[in-house]
Amino acid sequence: MTLWLTRIIPDQRHRDVHCDGDDAVNLHHRIMSLFPDDVPSTEPRRHLGILFRTETGRDGDQILLQSNREPDLAQLPAGYGSAATKPLTPLLDALRKGLPVRYRIAANAVRKPGATTRALYRLPEVVPLNGPHADEWWTRQAETSGLTLTTLHSTPLDAATGHRRQHQQRVHHARTLFEGTAHITDPDLLRTRIREGIGRGKAYGCGLLSIAPRREPS
Repeated sequence: MTLWLTRIIPDQRHRDVHCDGDDAVNLHHRIMSLFPDDVPSTEPRRHLGILFRTETGRDGDQILLQSNREPDLAQLPAGYGSAATKPLTPLLDALRKGLPVRYRIAANAVRKPGATTRALYRLPEVVPLNGPHADEWWTRQAETSGLTLTTLHSTPLDAATGHRRQHQQRVHHARTLFEGTAHITDPDLLRTRIREGIGRGKAYGCGLLSIAPRREPS
């Protein structure tokens, strides 16, 4: 199965870009509009392998979109921005045990306290993590994704927020950007985690793991 990576550089002057940038639910719908709506699944995002991340790159703000079907970029509104898609097959095929890589992921680092702990401390079902606790969360996730971290830098991001209009349900996913270097310990496991994403909030801009080979210092 081919995996595709699409880079969208939105034109910040466009009205729809502002609407999408201010609401994670709007952006989710924008992303889904690039794919057929007749997917034979009750979970079309998962069926299509759709993951995305917003970030600031060398060309300004951008949206990175990963999917197992090539998106129809003609479905973007006229003037929305520039976009291009390429297959990730060469990158995935090049992954091997021991390979040094750079990684980046915007993830929803959380823990789920047990019922007794929640009642005792009046905690919600899901508790966002930050600082060293978030770093520990990502280190565990990386180890179970076929990576051994060698460096880790984390940055708190604005939460992914919005409202599901159908049920008037508020969406709120705390986000932390984790980036650094690692060595691959299990290439097959890593490919799976790249395809499936990591953590919660995958429909709203969390969980896309990006990997790039790096050169070891001589």
